[in-house]
Amino acid sequence: MTEAQHITKERILALLENVKDPEVPVISIRELGVLRDVSVETGVVVVTITPTYTGCPAMDVMKADIEHELRASGIQDFEVKQVLAPAWTTDWISDEGRSKLKGYGIAPPERTADIRALKGAQPIVACPQCGSKNTVMLSPFGSTACKALWKCNDCLEPFDQFKCL
Repeated sequence: MTEAQHITKERILALLENVKDPEVPVISIRELGVLRDVSVETGVVVVTITPTYTGCPAMDVMKADIEHELRASGIQDFEVKQVLAPAWTTDWISDEGRSKLKGYGIAPPERTADIRALKGAQPIVACPQCGSKNTVMLSPFGSTACKALWKCNDCLEPFDQFKCL
């Protein structure tokens, strides 16, 4: 049996669990929802990824990390494609990813758009440190463009919140 016959989608998915978001290194690209698809046809691996937003600077690093992981595992015939449609949404973050974000100190987004946001009001965001909902947004821009900066009025800790997209 040749090496190409040993390459399966399941094997590639397992390898890609090692590829983390460079800005949040506790969450894999699958858990973040950036990994859209993996296909293996006649020994050629095609990995499809979608940025969290157009122009996300982390995508080049993620692509390079995917390529490195595949090469390090002896896979030479592959393509990493970046697609913009459908647009990434925070709904694609897995439950495990949401839990890891919270454990890392980042408030995970709600599963769906908050009705308050649709009416122009701030959403209610629980502090990932103490769980309090007595929080306030300090800035719509946090450590990266896909996060907002918040502060808990109870434990006084600042924290990032993944914006609901």
